[in-house]
Amino acid sequence: MMHDYTQADIDHQTLTMLDFVAQLTREPSSMKEANVEGLREVGFSDDNILSITLVTCLYNFMTRLADGLGVEFPASGQNVVKGWLQSPARDQEWLFAPKSVD
Repeated sequence: MMHDYTQADIDHQTLTMLDFVAQLTREPSSMKEANVEGLREVGFSDDNILSITLVTCLYNFMTRLADGLGVEFPASGQNVVKGWLQSPARDQEWLFAPKSVD
């Protein structure tokens, strides 16, 4: 799932949510009411959908802001973020590795 969620063994509801998030991230102008309806159809409430959308948008905003300004996340802050995570995500060292410059 870390590299391609579409190949992961995950339930239909989670897959639908990740499809929504991927589309919102990659093609935000393509989002329609049908995308929201798709989330409702698999059991997400309107509050859930708002949370999914807000977290996605906030993450995308912060990533683009940091990338646009060339900001690197300080190593000292990584322990704070690690504290927010639950295992097994906490044990994934690649999540905390500095970005490589291509």
